[in-house]
Amino acid sequence: MSDDLTALETWAEPLLARLSPGERRALSMTMGREIRRSQHARVQAQLDADGRQFVPRKALRDQAGRIRRQRDGKLFRQLTKADYLRVQATPDGVAVGFFGRVARIALVHQEGLVDQVKPGGPSVRYERRKLLGFTPEDRERMRDLLLQHLSAR
Repeated sequence: MSDDLTALETWAEPLLARLSPGERRALSMTMGREIRRSQHARVQAQLDADGRQFVPRKALRDQAGRIRRQRDGKLFRQLTKADYLRVQATPDGVAVGFFGRVARIALVHQEGLVDQVKPGGPSVRYERRKLLGFTPEDRERMRDLLLQHLSAR
């Protein structure tokens, strides 16, 4: 995947060099919003960047050992809100990522790390769930946005 992004960057670099810093920042912000929108939709659909379903969460048990019913079983319902999944644009690039207290939660799931369920509670290895990542459609959309911006100029 990084080879595809490197190829896109190599292709776009001479085109972006012709833009003023203000135009590059505006284009970065437009691209960032589009990336954020696609990441939000993909996470809400419970899909990895490669199209696979997220590994479902483990069943919760109450104190008597019975399995508790979950509302809908979906992961990351609140995580993709605009408060947490943000866009930062500069003339040199754009960053879309998780900020604030949820950044650690997102990192643990993105990388499949070990973390405590509650402070002072048991440690658990979480399944790897790719929250952020480019799909082929995302790369095509970024290329189209760049061409659209340059042709409108």
